[in-house]
Amino acid sequence: MIPYGNRVFEIEFDFIDHTLSITTADGMRGGFALEAQPVATFYARLMEELRKLGLPVMIRLMPNEIPDAIPFDQDRTHAAYDREYVNRFWRVLVQSHRVFKIFRARFIGKCSPVHFFWGAPDLAVTRFSGRTAPAHPGGVPNLPDRVAREAYSHEVSSCGFWPGGGLVPHAAFYAYAYPEPAGFSTAVVKPASAFYSTDLREFILPYDAVRLPASPDDTLLEFLQTTYDAAADLGRWDRAALER
Repeated sequence: MIPYGNRVFEIEFDFIDHTLSITTADGMRGGFALEAQPVATFYARLMEELRKLGLPVMIRLMPNEIPDAIPFDQDRTHAAYDREYVNRFWRVLVQSHRVFKIFRARFIGKCSPVHFFWGAPDLAVTRFSGRTAPAHPGGVPNLPDRVAREAYSHEVSSCGFWPGGGLVPHAAFYAYAYPEPAGFSTAVVKPASAFYSTDLREFILPYDAVRLPASPDDTLLEFLQTTYDAAADLGRWDRAALER
């Protein structure tokens, strides 16, 4: 739920019936079908629906973490919507979210919720050691440096699911530490199909390496746990105080 003055509203994507709905706490509703359309058209329709509900909003128009990004209100290049693969992607997120919450429950220190990040885009969960970290260098495409520095103000061990692209042209799970402790890149993690990307500075586990085994849950949890073990041990986290 999103506060708006003394009102509250929610935007929901339904990837079964492929609709977007807007609901307010005072009983107003809006929305439209999710279908193939340019990003600029989707943006204009969403802003118009919000205005009709008395909820005019302003957002940053530039997509984050994407090189050569096109502002939302000008992007008529990207217009695809494949209902089958949108639904498949959503189902991957649902199952990943479920397993991430199991992993999250093992940690009693500060931890983010399992959340869908607006940039890459990726589903992520982040653990914090409690200690401050050196200032992040920034330089993420179309992401203000102040955002990265706030996000990484303290030591983290983070993991997530990413649909892939660029240096990793396939769906994958990932895990990294900031700041990266010495020896992290050569740490032994499981399963054997996981590897460290020197370009991304994180461990990568192909989605198919999780999807195909007899127990996908156990395979993913093994990856999440062993990459965290490496980050926490090499970074000298106070594990006795932070873990259940």
